[in-house]
Amino acid sequence: MAETISKAPTTTASKETTTGALVTAQGATTIADTVVQKIAGLAAREIAGVHALGGGASRAFSAIRERIPGATASAGQGVSVEVGEKQAAVDLQIVVEYGVAIADVARSVRRNVITGVERMTGLEVVEVNIAVGDLHLPGDDEGGSTDTGRVQ
Repeated sequence: MAETISKAPTTTASKETTTGALVTAQGATTIADTVVQKIAGLAAREIAGVHALGGGASRAFSAIRERIPGATASAGQGVSVEVGEKQAAVDLQIVVEYGVAIADVARSVRRNVITGVERMTGLEVVEVNIAVGDLHLPGDDEGGSTDTGRVQ
């Protein structure tokens, strides 16, 4: 009898492990890469100290897109993901604000992305790689004219 009791929990645990919340007896749920990409991008932007996501070229393209009436910035900019049946991996490229502790910001971003993706999708996030590609300096975004001429 002890042998039967020990086998039953092992079989049950094994069955639960192989069938997650996304695969049930009634059917399977698949989550597109773009869904995970947007969740990760929005979760990263929520952290204080993150100025923007993406490299220089993608940020420049986004700035042009924002000037077009009706166009919106991409929530997945600066984010690439790999999504499997049960797991996801996320790569982020971020720009941080000057003066913040980069290691602390990266730790907070990683924790927020993992929490958001796992809570919303049920996928296990196996890694979140963060590349800090630039530093935003105060005054970089001032849109005023910088006319240096002596006569107006």
